[in-house]
Amino acid sequence: MSRPTGTPPGTERTPRVVAARKLLRRAGRDRAGRFLVEGAQAVREALAHGVVHELFVTDEAAARHPDLLDGPDRVTVVDARAAASLSDTVTPQGIVAVCALLDVPVADALRGAPRLVAVCAGVTDPGNAGTIVRVADAAGADAVLLAGDTVDPHNGKAVRASTGSVFHLPLARDRDATAVLDACRAAGLTLLVADGHGELDLLDPVADPVLAGPVAWIFGGEAHGVPEAVAAAADHRVRVPIPGRAESLNLATAAAVCLYASVAAARRRA
Repeated sequence: MSRPTGTPPGTERTPRVVAARKLLRRAGRDRAGRFLVEGAQAVREALAHGVVHELFVTDEAAARHPDLLDGPDRVTVVDARAAASLSDTVTPQGIVAVCALLDVPVADALRGAPRLVAVCAGVTDPGNAGTIVRVADAAGADAVLLAGDTVDPHNGKAVRASTGSVFHLPLARDRDATAVLDACRAAGLTLLVADGHGELDLLDPVADPVLAGPVAWIFGGEAHGVPEAVAAAADHRVRVPIPGRAESLNLATAAAVCLYASVAAARRRA
């Protein structure tokens, strides 16, 4: 696609660009029911998922990725400054899609008979949240739930950290963390909290019957961990042993270790 001759590209002041820029903030996203996705690969995933309403693209990006221009309801060619105004990255890629929000009700995310679910409780860093979504997707989890005061998974950094996984499995969020835990129990899931001082050792064979699921792993923020009220409601606190001298594991690494421990335990008992 190319711009018709003599037609200037959209600018930072073009009304559609101004409206889309509001989606950089959580309040704007929640109000509009839409969010921004930047970059060719992420836009490709969004198109495959059928959630793209509009595409903003520079002439240069359009020339590089002509395959992405036929799917959206509307394609708006903009100049580089306008594209940069829709980006929260240091190096804007010149291609940004406006997409429908992805989250569904918690009950819908847990529909069927889930075997493995990741719960983010009090995770405030979008990079961590997005990476947990990516890890959960890789481990074959059935859903990711965001409980309580947790970052918006549609945040630009979270979407990028997920590397497309936000489009691959159900996401649900509810500020009532207790309601999320109750829904997990109702779905037949055992609640496991990743806790450095937990009573259950992740690598102890005795833990296998528990880890093999169905389970919901609960992960908290990097600095403060899982909120105490949430941790107290869990069925087990599980610690990842650290035989080396590291003080701790970062959140995303701990989530990967825990989720894959459940996958391994389930395979051993299959």
